[in-house]
Amino acid sequence: MALSKIDIENMVTGELTTTNGGTGATSFTTGISSASQWRLNTNFTGDAKPITSNWELNDTSGYGSLGSNMTESSGIFTFPSTGFWLITFHCTWYYSGDSRWVEATINTTTNNSSYTTATEGYHFIQQTESGNTYSSTSTQTVFDVTDTAQCKVRFGSRVNNDSTATSGSSSLQLTGVTFVRLGDT
Repeated sequence: MALSKIDIENMVTGELTTTNGGTGATSFTTGISSASQWRLNTNFTGDAKPITSNWELNDTSGYGSLGSNMTESSGIFTFPSTGFWLITFHCTWYYSGDSRWVEATINTTTNNSSYTTATEGYHFIQQTESGNTYSSTSTQTVFDVTDTAQCKVRFGSRVNNDSTATSGSSSLQLTGVTFVRLGDT
């Protein structure tokens, strides 16, 4: 006797449960579960690779974070959970003159020791009138955090002219970073 095919796809409506009461899904990603912003709260002049001090969690009125926040110690940021993280670093500089280039960098490690440059962003300052001229750039990377004890990130600012300042503020994001957890690793 020959068996005929049964078209179960067109015969079932709603969810088809499994014997253990589940829906048969083998994996599930909830999507964005964490988002937070940190910023540099004061200016500094010259290079800082990495920027090791004066970081603060955004506390401007109306700011909101989602899930657990990043933690920071001496400019090294630790992730609250594993997953794919979008990291966006925005850096602002000023100088009363010309600086051929200014550089923002994101450095990551997967062994809590050796850092590599994940991305660099460049701009320049060309003075257009007397006084300070401002410039800014953003750079970003997606980082696969597989181990929160080993996977870390830090940020740097480098300038062509050593008198160029990196801008910071305790009331708004001039130089800062946004962390968004995109999903499971």
